[in-house]
Amino acid sequence: MFSFFKKTPKVVIRHRADHNISRKNISPEALKVLYRLSDAGFKAYLVGGGVRDLLLGRQPKDFDVGTDALPREIRKLFPRCFLIGRRFRLAHVVFGKTIIETSTFRRQPDPDEQDDVGGPGELYQDSDNTFGTPEEDAQRRDFTINGLFYDIKTYDVIDYVGGLADLEKGILRSIGDPNIRFREDPVRMMRAIRLSSKLGMTIERGTLKAISRHHSEISKAAVARVLEEIFRLFSFSAAEKSFRLMWSTGLLSDLLPILNGYIDSHGGKNCAVWSYLREFDKATAGMGEDATNGLRIAALYLAPYLDALARKSEEGREPNRGDRIRTAEEVLRIVGSQYKMPKAAYYHAVHLLEELACFEKNPPRDRTIRASRAAQFADAVMLARIRAAVDGLPTHTIDAWAKLKVIAAPRHPSDADGDETRDVVPDSPRDDTDAPRHDRGEREERSFRSRPRRRRFRPRRPFGEAKPPSDS
Repeated sequence: MFSFFKKTPKVVIRHRADHNISRKNISPEALKVLYRLSDAGFKAYLVGGGVRDLLLGRQPKDFDVGTDALPREIRKLFPRCFLIGRRFRLAHVVFGKTIIETSTFRRQPDPDEQDDVGGPGELYQDSDNTFGTPEEDAQRRDFTINGLFYDIKTYDVIDYVGGLADLEKGILRSIGDPNIRFREDPVRMMRAIRLSSKLGMTIERGTLKAISRHHSEISKAAVARVLEEIFRLFSFSAAEKSFRLMWSTGLLSDLLPILNGYIDSHGGKNCAVWSYLREFDKATAGMGEDATNGLRIAALYLAPYLDALARKSEEGREPNRGDRIRTAEEVLRIVGSQYKMPKAAYYHAVHLLEELACFEKNPPRDRTIRASRAAQFADAVMLARIRAAVDGLPTHTIDAWAKLKVIAAPRHPSDADGDETRDVVPDSPRDDTDAPRHDRGEREERSFRSRPRRRRFRPRRPFGEAKPPSDS
């Protein structure tokens, strides 16, 4: 109500002797950006999650830089610099395959400086390009542990928001009033759950209550951002804890209502979904963010898929391959269409679920795995082991599949030797590069001889089925 009664954290400066951040742990590319900006007379700070992870003794996935240089001034200093974003104008400084995200210090815009995109009473912001000071930039960030700066000139850690104290206590706290901050950007609620699960922190009581109160605001966020955050919930062996928090706070009911309803009707806290996610965390331990999105979604929906398949079996007929594919597509259809999931990830998840039945028996004799499909086959084996661990199934058939030899693929379909180089766990039908060619006829072949010919769709085959004869 009265801003002068509001308690503002004092600025804390921790000198080099009092913290563990060393330039040896900062990427050379980030140091180049920091020093070039500093040498040009601008302030240059390492900001965000990179500072947080370094203080925790973790190696950051990437490094972000904050500066008082304007985007156009940043672009003048670096030959390979690209300005991106509309809602949040950023500079991407490119060094080969490494990108250093560099942003100008910003402040929270005044009410008369932002567009009223949602009508009266709405707080969602579609623009965030009002430049400010380092302190104002720290105040507009999401959580206190992400509002820490590292000054490349003095090697000091600068804390405007009380992040150092929260980092030491293991508390995840929103900067400012969480009831306002989560309505300004609803994706912050998912980030709070992901960071607390990943770092093993406790969400501060007021912050957690605000998530439960405003979880329906997530429907206003961009679909692409929400899908990205859903995938990131699986990272660093934190899937079970992340989705349990999503379910308990109500976010899951807004994002994945069918899955939420399944959990409510199948045991709640004791639902099989949690057991499969727990085994997924064990199976992917040490992989960081390297698990494929198809495997993540397949593990999340494994329990609903198996239940739906069991209901078909109760009708008196053993499900065939077509039934398994249709069941997997029915289970995943909503999440695939609602969030515009890439087809590669969607079809990968569908076929991972469908091919689970193949691991219930030994592989055919002399079976080998094409090298181009080895990664997808490894996902299939991992999902089969996850299911076996939860359901108490024998693993000798899975072990037999895992021992199969991986061979290089032939250059042309005509070079294939019988059944030995057949695909295992292929991607979507459009990605099947070994499908037979169209029979265009002699005259059409002469007309298009200089162009690569289109390949014809070939239906997928399960692991144990014989290869159909070529029609060429």
